[in-house]
Amino acid sequence: MEDMEDDCFVLNDDYNHNYCANSASGQVLYLRNELSDVPQPLSISPGLATRDVAAQENHSKVCSSSSSGLKFMDSDSSSVSSDTSETDSPSAASIAGKLTLNSASKFLMNAMTEEDYRTTYWPNLEKAIDHLLIQNPMDHISISYEQIYSCVYKCVCQQHSELLYKDLMLKITTHLQQVSSDLQISPPRNLIENFNIALTRYTDALQCIVPVFIYMNKFYIETKLNRDLREDLMKLFTDHVAEKHVDTLIPLLLEAHSMPFQVRPSTMASVVKGLYTLWPDWAHLAPAVFSGFIPQINPPTVESQLSDYAARDQKLQMELSLNGFPRGDQSRKRASEESA
Repeated sequence: MEDMEDDCFVLNDDYNHNYCANSASGQVLYLRNELSDVPQPLSISPGLATRDVAAQENHSKVCSSSSSGLKFMDSDSSSVSSDTSETDSPSAASIAGKLTLNSASKFLMNAMTEEDYRTTYWPNLEKAIDHLLIQNPMDHISISYEQIYSCVYKCVCQQHSELLYKDLMLKITTHLQQVSSDLQISPPRNLIENFNIALTRYTDALQCIVPVFIYMNKFYIETKLNRDLREDLMKLFTDHVAEKHVDTLIPLLLEAHSMPFQVRPSTMASVVKGLYTLWPDWAHLAPAVFSGFIPQINPPTVESQLSDYAARDQKLQMELSLNGFPRGDQSRKRASEESA
């Protein structure tokens, strides 16, 4: 039996698909022919064959041992030894268990209770909202928008979105009720100007408030309420400020429209456009005023009414001239030439 093992013929393949036959008598190398799959024999000297066999044995020893006790397989192997799997599986399971416990403990430690929200997070947000709502455009107030956004982000992630939304709406509603009370005691001659200041300051504040609450807007208001934060906040201004003063503002706007430059044109434009943005139907209360700043308020021009349009323009020019706005010299002469 031992003689048969010594005389056995072993055929090895290298990366170039050349074949090496080992036997007790020596080694023969077969080169693969490119035109045929049959190996062709090539004689090799015994010394070279002995060196190749020794190198192959060394390679096998290196690949079958390592300092960590793992057994690496050859390139033709398809799996790792079962001993390695059995050895590593307990340690891997223990590590995974430790990671799970650590993650759960960290989550419990970082969990935000409603008391934490009331005592820590909302007071900081409320203070920042106050600064944004009442700040004067000429004053510089340092506010960290990153900290505000971080607070909102943590509140939403800790399932306090509904509470945060209600507190925000209540806070701004309270502010707008105070604004409406201040406008209520404003003199009529200053109401248009004061209303413009209140509307401008509020819209400027929303340009800062809405972006820092964008995470709540995206994952709570838009997803669960199917609304938009900016639209909700503008509706608050409509309900608590504009709607309560529009019946007083419209007559004042008509009066200012009949007397040019009684109110600055920029203020008139801002108030009229703001009212139209809040509620477009208010344009029907004073079409003559709104048509001067909003396109397509009046019905389309009809050719049969061109004479009426001309008469209306003449009437307007006459009223302007009677109110101290002369048309000026219509001749082609300069005033200096006429005096000369």
